[in-house]
Amino acid sequence: MGLRSFLQSSVRMLKLATKPGRSELWLSVKICFLGTAAVGAVGFLIHLIATMLGE
Repeated sequence: MGLRSFLQSSVRMLKLATKPGRSELWLSVKICFLGTAAVGAVGFLIHLIATMLGE
């Protein structure tokens, strides 16, 4: 894939792109928040188990 074809496909993609609506944006924010909370909970549980086993 050459630089020229990459730029052409990039321009084509940007022409088709649209801004998300309010509901779609809010859904993305909720999903990101839930994912962050899940990763934090798993990390907290691992830390809790490690401190219990370390005593």
